[in-house]
Parts: sequence; C-alpha cells; structure tokens
Amino acid sequence: MSNVQPLSKDQAVAGAVREISHIATLPEITLKIIELVESPSSTAQDLHKVIANDPALCSRILKVVNSAFYGLPGQIGSINRAIVLLGLNAVKNIAIAASLAKLFRGGSLTPNFSAKDLWSHSIATAAASKLIADQVKLGLADECFLAGLIHDLGIIVEIQYDRHRLIDVLGRVAPDASGVPTQDMLMIEEEIFGATHQDFGFGLCEKWKFPRTFVNVCGFHHRPLELPTEARTIVSIVSIADRLAGGIDKGFRLDLTSLEIPADVMDDIKLSNEGLDAVRARLPEQLDVVNAMLS
Repeated sequence: MSNVQPLSKDQAVAGAVREISHIATLPEITLKIIELVESPSSTAQDLHKVIANDPALCSRILKVVNSAFYGLPGQIGSINRAIVLLGLNAVKNIAIAASLAKLFRGGSLTPNFSAKDLWSHSIATAAASKLIADQVKLGLADECFLAGLIHDLGIIVEIQYDRHRLIDVLGRVAPDASGVPTQDMLMIEEEIFGATHQDFGFGLCEKWKFPRTFVNVCGFHHRPLELPTEARTIVSIVSIADRLAGGIDKGFRLDLTSLEIPADVMDDIKLSNEGLDAVRARLPEQLDVVNAMLS
C-alpha cells in the first residue's frame, strides 16, 4: 500500500504554474506595461517610452484604436495620441490581449477540443462581456472585455502542464452529439488534476502579477457569488458572458453542463431579462468587430 499522500489543491496549482513558467510566459514588455500602469505615479509619457521599443506592439495598438471597436473619428497615427485618447488602462489591456493570442495556438487535443476553439470562445466571451458592461452602464467596458478574454487561462495551464491528463478529463466529460457535456468538467478536473481550471487560472494570474480583478475572474467565473460583494461585479459579468458565448453555434462549452443564466447572478449586476435579450441580439455583430480587431 502506497504511503504517498495526494497533493493538496495549493500544491497542485503551485506545481503546475512552476512547471509551465518556462513555456507560457508573457513578453517582458507586457509585464513592464502591467507594472507601470498599476503604479499610481506613472504617466502617459512613461508608457509611451516602453511601447515605442516594440514596433509590433505599436502596430497592434494603432490597429485596435482605429478599429470599429472604439468608433473614434478619423485615423490615429501616433502612439502618443492613442494613449491620450484611450488612457493607460485600455492600452495595458490591448498589450495583454495581443500577448495572449500566441498561448492559444496548437492542434486538436480531442475531436471535441483544440486551443483554437478555446480562443474563439474567449473572444466571444470578451465581446459579450463588453456588451453587458455597456448594457448595465458600468463604464468599465475595456476591463470587462479583457476579463472575458482571459477567463479560461487555467485550461491553457492544463494544456501546457499535462495534456494527457486534460485529454482524460475531456474524454470523461463525454459531450453528446450536439456538444453538450454529460459530466461536470470541474468535478472531473478536481479528481484528475487535484484542482480545476479556475484554480490554475487564479494561480497563473497571481504569478504574472495581474490586477486582482483578473485574478478573481479566472478563479471564480463559475462561482462569482462566492466573492465579496465589492469584488464580484466584473466576475458576474464574465460568468454570464461565458454562457452566452457557449450558446454560439460550435462554441466551446465543455465546462458548462447548462447555459441557463442564474437569476441571482443577473440580479447581482442589475441586468434585466430585456437587457439580456438586447445583449444576445447584438452579440453576432459585436463578434464580427472583435474578430476583425484581433485577427
């Protein structure tokens, strides 16, 4: 009989994040931008100095600021002007979004799953999160967009850390012919990995020193009401957006046995049924805009 004790959840997460740190990393410039924007003493000029050293990132920011996503008048040709118009926080979010796309590359793990599917789902969740934020007049549309984009980072941790265990999880989720999972993915993750993708996402975001909102989104998007009231608004928005995105044709939803949106989560952000219907109606068009922006 083995005396080896199973790893605790914290040990499982720490081991996975440590193991993948040399694989899944954010570019140094993105980490610098996050650190700079989180510092209360930073200025637009400080941010410009950092970004100006990366022509690819400059190009991405100008593409985004000139996209239909922002709907700004005229073409903006300078990074300085983009920073002034968008603000430091929005530029930070664009830098993170541009850096993340490369983590979601890779072929299919199973007939029902590939990292590319997950990226498509993340984009749809981001688009829906922005629409919900606009609908409830939260004023944090940029923040909600990025929160939606990163919410399933924990699954990327699982891919990088031990894809064979993830393949085992996905096999046991056993989706039916229409793609609806017949088993609870989070329970199976707990059994096979010792932790869920929420736990892994939480751990990776802490390692990368992401703002606390994003740490919470990765760690609690399936259970937003477990957070204190003051910490859960954006997490509740992403939780709803995740289900809306799961309802898109061929959208990833292996971690959602039901797409029904809990009334208490809608109440938490004061989103009415009419407001939800309005978001659902606008999502396809918004998704076209976002796909063009992030392509």
